[in-house]
Amino acid sequence: MTISADFDQDAFVRALLDPELPPPKGVEASHGFPPQRRFAVYRNNVCVGLVDALAERFPICVQLVGDEFFRAMAQCYVRERLPRTPMLFEYGDEFATFVSNFEPARELPYLPDVARLEYAVGAAYHAADAAPLPLELIRALPLDRLESATAALHPSTHVIASKHPIVSIWRWHMSDEKTKPLELNRGEEALVVRPELAISVSTLPAGGSAFVDALRSGGTFGEAVNAATGVAADFKVTDCLRELLVAETFVAISLAH
Repeated sequence: MTISADFDQDAFVRALLDPELPPPKGVEASHGFPPQRRFAVYRNNVCVGLVDALAERFPICVQLVGDEFFRAMAQCYVRERLPRTPMLFEYGDEFATFVSNFEPARELPYLPDVARLEYAVGAAYHAADAAPLPLELIRALPLDRLESATAALHPSTHVIASKHPIVSIWRWHMSDEKTKPLELNRGEEALVVRPELAISVSTLPAGGSAFVDALRSGGTFGEAVNAATGVAADFKVTDCLRELLVAETFVAISLAH
């Protein structure tokens, strides 16, 4: 597309987002095609490319609502939020929030949290690498000092607390065998980690997300337990630690002096 020297970038972005606006100043005719037609083609190509990127990033959401509905919803998102960086794998970080306010999707209350889980899976894939703490070193830690210890989590770690069974929904749609019906009237807390090449998606006991968030913020294990029990009075710290260890979530544990 030919652009002249008096090109206005802000006007270009506004016209790109709003199909009702005319081509911005500086977009010129070329090879006999008027600016209106050339810019309309460009606008459509940009929109289609971004919608395709969202469909690739949120494949379970596509399955849940169908391709036609998803693409219509994604087009609305694209018109509100263009990518902030040239790295398309980062695009869609606000998609879940958009979906939660998208009126036609209100009949699927679990859809925003499924989108959050899918974005976390993609973010984990692109996260920095780090060596998980060997299990034998963790087992050697003195239990009486663990309460005051702090932990460093793998950079790929994400947790999502949902009122809906988002991990079960994700697994059901990822599986080729869909024999058992899903029970939707319960919540789940998701843990996403990529310690090596494979991404682990598992569930934490109630309060587990608060536990992980407290550790991530620099809190001790004792403070993390308090944060978790503040959310779920029956928080099972042993079960939570087991899931975190199996997923290889820890890269360091520091004992207080």
